[in-house]
Amino acid sequence: MSDIEVDLTVELRGLRMKNPLMLASGILGDSAALLMRALDSGAGAVVTKSISLEPREGYRNPTIVAVECGYINAIGLANPGAKAFLKELARIKGQNQPIVVSLFAGGTDDFGKLAKMFEGSCAKAYELNLSCPHVKGVGLEVGHDPKLVKKIVRCVKQSSRKPIFVKLSPNLPNIVEVAAAAEKAGADAITATNTIRAMAIDIEAAQPILSNKVGGLSGPALKPISLRCVYEIYEHVKIPIIGSGGISTWQDAVEYFLAGASAVQIGSAVAWEGLEIFRKINAGLTSYLNSKGYRSVAEVVGLAHKT
Repeated sequence: MSDIEVDLTVELRGLRMKNPLMLASGILGDSAALLMRALDSGAGAVVTKSISLEPREGYRNPTIVAVECGYINAIGLANPGAKAFLKELARIKGQNQPIVVSLFAGGTDDFGKLAKMFEGSCAKAYELNLSCPHVKGVGLEVGHDPKLVKKIVRCVKQSSRKPIFVKLSPNLPNIVEVAAAAEKAGADAITATNTIRAMAIDIEAAQPILSNKVGGLSGPALKPISLRCVYEIYEHVKIPIIGSGGISTWQDAVEYFLAGASAVQIGSAVAWEGLEIFRKINAGLTSYLNSKGYRSVAEVVGLAHKT
């Protein structure tokens, strides 16, 4: 163990975080109190639930099922809508909290409208959800087209001065092509990845368990896939990458950093580990970096490409 002082702070194109761990969208992200609780528990930043212009009920139950390798969910992007969520965010005192608002829409103009609506809020950045695998007309159905991704990113950049992160899907046939398109349009970072299309079947009822039949798989099974996506994207884009998928230990986080991620998001693991997971992983990261003689996370980002 060295005596080097480790600095975990990270900056993602204007979003400054006390450490590289972010609460992923959809996990405890629908209330001001829960967002602040995650920050108080050690998260470096928090990403809200994905928000649309109008309220959305989502799918009927069951919307989530635990499987051996994680969770499959098809909640259907349920959310209170932009106006109601703006009121919720207004409960957060001060403008210096590292809060990222996740946005989704079916068209370019609506993304621009959403960005303008949140411009005066406490949001420090936006994450564009171009990757939900189970809702028609939005998410993956929008984010699979590099030309459309360019238009959306450019529209949001024209509507906002805040950093723009683009969340992509592991279901894409060529995630590098879409990531490069987002970068060319002015995206400030890429989040890789959202969940992957999956399903589970009840053998007694002889039917799919989820009401929507197909959902998104998260958890440990997603990690090798998302890790590969981060590795490939890193070799073709210059903007920061936020790794997401199956992270539950500091070792998982280090793998993502070595693959090229500058920060990571934690989602499903919060469900079974609780919010204490942020402090646990931060402690492990600090110990690892110290033992290797590194002063910051930035020093290990992408090292797996140099062997």
